[in-house]
Amino acid sequence: MKIVVLDGYVLNPGDLSWDNLKALGEVTIYERTAYVDAEISERIGDAELLLTNKTPINEQVLAAAPNLQYIGVLATGYNVVDTEAARKHGIVVTNIPTYATEAVAQFTFALLLEIANQVGLHNQSVHAGEWTNSLDFSYTKHPLMELQGKVFGMVGFGHIARATAKIVHAFDMKVIFYNHRPKEFSEEWLTQVSLEELYQQSDIISLHVPQNSDTEKMINEDSLKKMKDKVILLNTSRGGLIDEAAVAEALKSGKLQAFAADVVSTEPIKADNPLLSAPNSYLTPHIAWQAVESRQRSMGIAVDNVKGFLAGHIKNQVN
Repeated sequence: MKIVVLDGYVLNPGDLSWDNLKALGEVTIYERTAYVDAEISERIGDAELLLTNKTPINEQVLAAAPNLQYIGVLATGYNVVDTEAARKHGIVVTNIPTYATEAVAQFTFALLLEIANQVGLHNQSVHAGEWTNSLDFSYTKHPLMELQGKVFGMVGFGHIARATAKIVHAFDMKVIFYNHRPKEFSEEWLTQVSLEELYQQSDIISLHVPQNSDTEKMINEDSLKKMKDKVILLNTSRGGLIDEAAVAEALKSGKLQAFAADVVSTEPIKADNPLLSAPNSYLTPHIAWQAVESRQRSMGIAVDNVKGFLAGHIKNQVN
């Protein structure tokens, strides 16, 4: 059984092991593959099983891979694969759900704490000698903020949002959420609201929804107008949820106090992305899921998915 991994480096830059996958067949691992159909097809060759993280698999690639039976996406989001075309070709597609729930929740709050406490800025200041040369025992380079009592609104209420809510509650903040379908919950400190109410009430808004035709650019000029002045906006979900030009303008005008995101519309980020030059814009390179524990968990689930397929007990199929 021939198995090809198209882009293994981000999941495993060298601190994990592929041995459990290699035990299942003849494995070829590429660190990266250009997003070019011809190269993708050449590397798939006559393989029966394929693993991809962000390398796109479209109809043309599938048509050129007659032996392919299985595609394992090394992530939760699987929009890199044309799942309808895969189904047409009789190819099973699986993903890896919930492997990074705690890590992404932790990272979401880390972004908020960076905005509130400016640890990075002040660390740089101290190392630059500004404290050594200060006339005072204490100084700030940027206003700091206490989170207690603030209203934290979550758009979406899946696994990551629920884990984030627990952290938020521990900081004695009021937690509200909107979900497109009403959710059941038992926590007395949670309040479910409409999206309009969430925009109107929240001091901090955090996005936790998938990107689809209903949510693409849901944060835009119109929705920003509905929010409080000086709101903080967080996005650890998908970059396409944001109209980046509108958010950049809201930062420049002061409508938004700050924006922090681990994702953007095109990754790697383009040099002309308006968020790069906007004030109070905090950006990280899609690393919320990157904790070693999460990557190890992802590797384990990926191998289990392959084992399940080979044994005829398919797990986590998305098509």
